[in-house]
This record gives sequence, C-alpha cells and structure tokens, in this order.
Amino acid sequence: MKVVICGAGQVGYGIAEKLAAEQNDVSVIDSSPKLVNAIRDTLDVRGFVGHGSHPDTLALAGADQADMLIGVTLYDEVNMVACQVAHSLFNVPTKVARIRAQSYLQTHWQDLFSRDNMPIDVIISPEIEVGEMVLRRMALPGAVETIRFADDNVVVVGILCEEDCPVVDTPLRQLTELFSDLGAVVVGVLRGNHLFVPKSADSMLEGDLVYVVAKRDHVRRTLAIFGHEEPEANRVVIAGGGNIGLYVARNMEQRQSRAKIKIVESSRDRAIQIADDLKRTVILHGSALDQEILREADIQEADTMVALTNDDEVNILSCVMAKKLGCRRNLSLLNNTSYPAFAHALGIDAFINPRAVTISKILQHVRRGRIRGVHSLQNGQAEVIEAEALETSPLVGRPLSAVDLPDGIRVGAIYRDNTVITPSGRTQIEANDRVVIFATAERVRQVEQMFRVSLEFF
Repeated sequence: MKVVICGAGQVGYGIAEKLAAEQNDVSVIDSSPKLVNAIRDTLDVRGFVGHGSHPDTLALAGADQADMLIGVTLYDEVNMVACQVAHSLFNVPTKVARIRAQSYLQTHWQDLFSRDNMPIDVIISPEIEVGEMVLRRMALPGAVETIRFADDNVVVVGILCEEDCPVVDTPLRQLTELFSDLGAVVVGVLRGNHLFVPKSADSMLEGDLVYVVAKRDHVRRTLAIFGHEEPEANRVVIAGGGNIGLYVARNMEQRQSRAKIKIVESSRDRAIQIADDLKRTVILHGSALDQEILREADIQEADTMVALTNDDEVNILSCVMAKKLGCRRNLSLLNNTSYPAFAHALGIDAFINPRAVTISKILQHVRRGRIRGVHSLQNGQAEVIEAEALETSPLVGRPLSAVDLPDGIRVGAIYRDNTVITPSGRTQIEANDRVVIFATAERVRQVEQMFRVSLEFF
C-alpha cells in the first residue's frame, strides 16, 4: 500500500513507523525540516519538506499513485484542504483527516464532509476518542485499559495482577475449569517489557498486566475474579478544562445523574467559558498543583482524580498529590511515550495515551481485509483486531483446535447474530462472523491475510 502522511509530529511519526515496519510505501510531508530529517534518519520512509495542502508538494510525495492520504498536521484546515486536493487533483481513493475543532463536527453541519463538498472519508477527532476512553475507564475503574468491539458487546480489559490478586500462580487451564461459565478469555500478558500470548499451562504472576477479552455483561465479574471490585466513579475532580475535560464533564452530566464533578482550570477565561457551558459541574480557577485548590475541590472525598491538561508533568504530579491527599484513584493523560513504563511506580493507577488512541483509530482504516476495529497496545507491541470472516478464510468451517494458529495469535471472542460466543477448541467460525483477535506485532500481517478475499494470500 502507498500512503502519504501529512504531518511528522507524534501521531504522524507513529503511523509512519507502524506502516513502514509492515513494508508499506510511506511518504511523509511536514513544514519542519527538523521533523522531516528525524523521520528520514530513523524510519524507512521518504520525507518531504513543505505544506501538505500544496499540490506541488503532494505531487512530489507521490499522491498521484497513493492509495491513502492521512492528514495529521497540527492544523485542522491544512488536514482538510490536503484531503480536498488529494481528491480533486490526484483522485486518492481514501482520505483521512484529524480534526480537533468541535465546531466542524456538530451534527447540523454534517453535510460539510460529503463527497460533493469536502470529500473526507474518515474523520478522527482525538478529543472525542480520548474523552470516550476516559469515560469507559471511569465506568470500570479496576481496569487499566478498556477497549470495546462488536458494537460494544465485547470488551477488552487490561487488568493488573496486584499482591492480593486471588488468581496469581493459577494455571490458565485451571482458571477455565473453575469458571467454566465465565465469558472471558485471557489473550495476552505483559510481563516486564515482554508482551506475549500465554499457553494453557502458563500462570499469571504478581505485577503482570493481563489482557482479557470478555462479554460486556461479564466484565465486572472478570475484574472481581482478579481482585478488582472498585465501584464506578461518581465523585470526580478533573484537572484541565480543555476540549477533553469539557467533553468528559458534559457527558458525565448527561449519563450519570448522581455524579458530582469539579474541574480545576488554570485559565480564568477558559474557566468562565466552560462554566457557561456546563450545568452541574463546579469550576475552580487555579492550578491543579496547588494543594489548597485541590482541598477546595474536596479531593479527599473524590473517587477519582482525572488529569487532562496538555502538560504530562502537571498530570503526573497532580495525580500523585491527589492520592496523597486522600483521593481513592487517579487517571492521567500521558502524551510522552516514555512515561507509561514507570507511571505505576509513581502512583498512577491508569493512564491514556492520546497518540495511541488516534493511531489505533487510523490503523482500523489502513488494515487490509474486512477489518472493523483495531486497537494498538503497549506502543505497538500487539494489536486487538475485530475482523469479519469470509467464506474463503482459513479459519472458517473447522474447529479452532484443528486450525494451526501460530504463536502470538489468540481468538478472544466471536460475534454472531447479535450473540457473543466465547471460543473453545470445539468452536467453529462461520462466514460473516465478527472475530476479535489478539495478535503480537509480528503476527498482525498474518491476521490481515486470514481475513482477505482469497486463500492465495495466506
């Protein structure tokens, strides 16, 4: 696949890194010579200095032969115009744009991005994607990660095995026997820095981060089995009243009538603006690093501190301070990819990486085959993929025990006729089933091939 990426920032770099590693032909455009040189020096991609919306720059990058253009510059308007130019002048089949400004995305302007107006095939709104991720995490505070598939009927949760975890040192085979009616499958384990698919004889150890694919109505029981029975957060303090903080507060007001929400915002003008927008949320003007402000927000009585500012250091320190002052849990936004490795050691209960969320959303449209959903885990060490099985798929028509799946791939759930099936060795996948699969990075290409049109690709 030939892909042109406009923007060499964190997201653009992450997408280029992922696609180049999978032997795609990638060209990256950015107006910063420093960023372009960095991406040329470290990745097997072509880099071009220029504006992604300019026809001559797009032509140099090979837009006339591109299968896809991805606009992820810092500016919505550049991303939008790049897609328009790619369509009008170069007939690029698929155009993806990251758009942050919520004004463009309001429902009464939905015709703006139609083929006859501004032909963008896929719109990524980081604020909405990250905001929804925050809301899901607060609904299941015992989970470190929460991703939904199959029309929200299948949930992938990352669960930390702590000292008091009841199932530590228990072989997976024995867990299956003990909880035979549980609609959940352990598909991956992060141990130290190594992410792998466990075998039935393997046990989980203290400190492991375990990824489980579960039926939606079995998630809370699954968390309880792992020793996590934390209730849903109703008393929340949010640090940062930006687009994400506002989105989270507004949706909590709508979805949780009993929720008590307070926002700490450092900008006085922004604090006044969001106070006019929200109905039941208390807005406090001040720094989330000021203990007096946190006490004024009744942090000692809060269920969760959610740090959503643009500054990772502020997010980390405010979360740590909140825990010291009596807050039960915390959740931090972390943009820097090096921070998650030691976040837990610092006292961060859960974190969200906006870059990973955006990249996962874009990968969903890059993947070949009938791919319906993708989520990248642990900086690309693995992916959870939802794919539709075709009649020609090598998975169809045979018991899973007879399918020679390579190490690094595990089927977590099958969605058929609005019903979630928890797979066993006897389960057979049928044509048109939606299959949720965990795959380590080196096996992603094989999963794609399993769900392509013809067996000749496998």
